[in-house]
Amino acid sequence: MFAINEQFSKLSSNGFENILRAAQISLDSSERLIKQQFELSKQALEGNVQIAQELVGIKDPQQALNQLNKVFSQSFEQAVKSSRSLYDIVSQTQSEFSTLTEESLDRLNKSFLSSFDTLSQNSPAGADAAINAFKSSFAAAAATISSLSRAAQQVAEFADTSVKAATSATAGAAKAPAKRGAAAQA
Repeated sequence: MFAINEQFSKLSSNGFENILRAAQISLDSSERLIKQQFELSKQALEGNVQIAQELVGIKDPQQALNQLNKVFSQSFEQAVKSSRSLYDIVSQTQSEFSTLTEESLDRLNKSFLSSFDTLSQNSPAGADAAINAFKSSFAAAAATISSLSRAAQQVAEFADTSVKAATSATAGAAKAPAKRGAAAQA
């Protein structure tokens, strides 16, 4: 009986540690997002001031249009860069939560298996078959969860690769009109 109480106490302690770790991951992620938003706001303000100063001195409408196209292109590139940075933060946070979940499930599996072993040692004669059936069912469920976790991780990696490729292509597409406009002006 003492071993079971000790295991439940350890399980509760692990659950509390997981909650604290999840809170820390959330706070760290929020801090990175807030810092990013602050930096983006600061850059946007500085950029808008610079654009306004440049546009005030322009007298030729064609030159003003070219300057606006340049500004639009730079703004679009900055938006793509910002979204990529945001995606990286979210992806990293998701990865940290996945790691936490996998570690928690692993500890839980080990705890349950240990409990089954303790139960089998203290069980009455003839209960071995039922305990082995529980252990077998639990092992199958754990293998299924592990398999699903690996599949989810592969999907996340594929999505990450796809998003990075798409943002690179989008950034490249945004630069093309600006280069054509500069070439036409020359």
